[in-house]
Amino acid sequence: MTAYSFTCAVLIAATSSAPTPLYQLYQKLFQLSSGVITLVFGCYAFALLAALLTFGSLSDHLGRRPLILLALILNAVALAIFIVAGSGGMLIAGRVVQGFAMGIAFPTFGAAILDGDKRHGPLLNSLTAFVGLMIGSLAGGLLVAYAPYPTKLVYVVLLIVTIIGIGSLALMPETVTRQPGAWAALKPNVHVPHRARAALLQASPVNIACWSLGGLYLSLMPTLVSTVTGIHSPVVGATVVAALMISSIASIFVFRSVQPRTALFAGTGGLMAGVAVTLFGIQQHAVALLFLGTAIAGLGFGSIFANVLKIVLPLAESHERAGLFAAFLVESYLAFSLPAILAGLAIPVFGLPATVYAYGAVILVLALVSIAATRGGLRGENTALTG
Repeated sequence: MTAYSFTCAVLIAATSSAPTPLYQLYQKLFQLSSGVITLVFGCYAFALLAALLTFGSLSDHLGRRPLILLALILNAVALAIFIVAGSGGMLIAGRVVQGFAMGIAFPTFGAAILDGDKRHGPLLNSLTAFVGLMIGSLAGGLLVAYAPYPTKLVYVVLLIVTIIGIGSLALMPETVTRQPGAWAALKPNVHVPHRARAALLQASPVNIACWSLGGLYLSLMPTLVSTVTGIHSPVVGATVVAALMISSIASIFVFRSVQPRTALFAGTGGLMAGVAVTLFGIQQHAVALLFLGTAIAGLGFGSIFANVLKIVLPLAESHERAGLFAAFLVESYLAFSLPAILAGLAIPVFGLPATVYAYGAVILVLALVSIAATRGGLRGENTALTG
């Protein structure tokens, strides 16, 4: 069940990033504004949040297999919508369904992985999103560039794999016993306990910066690469996005044995350095600098992603952690989507490079604020934060 759950989690994450290399093509084909394109991207996060907050713990009551089946069916529906999409409205519909699929899959597959392998489960769960996002962006870029039917083929391939996943579920055992309370579990539980508020507040600026960077890469980076370097191959833009994910995967292993607070400081520094190099690469129209900056930023991205929760969650009691985790997800996915949508609305007014300069500057400021707040406010809490 662990291998199956990990593979399907990677599949659904790959599905979510497969449209990234296609956004520029969609913009031309359907005559969409940059604001609509980033809305297509961002509506996914809103749907994902809605599903997470309602269906997030339902598999504990109904079992893993029914929720896995639902997630895979929704993933297949989303892919079918993308295959026949002929307008921005259909793209939005596909992304909304895709978001619901991921919102159900994320906690369900994560729990199923832990059911099967408690020792390696946390590591596997930290890798699934990055591995899937890397595969989806690379596969999308390669098929768009070198295969026929550029707006359909990547979705057909993913749909076939999804159907195989649905069929294989019949061979997978259930890992939990059904429990009462399913209706009550649908009620969203978002709460930050008093003991965790200061730590979450101090880590929030860099957490927002981290997720905002991810939103920028997955919505606009291939278009940015094409605009500032003159290299129009979708493979190059997709590879820059994949470089962020590869570097993030590496950072999980690099910082795995480092104390969370130390890793967060190092990650914040890496994020700032990477963003600065990337902005310089944009100014110099140099794709090599974009790759270098992305690789450095990815080290910070993965470290921040992995360590904020390690710092904050231990400050809550066991019965408070679900509400705290939900609050963290609300903050993170809003940061993932809203800045990208605002950037899309700003591009027609200020231009793409200027918008990205401002976007990057805000990320740098947020990271600096987080460093200052953490250094000034948590010196007396080292034991709690590293616990």
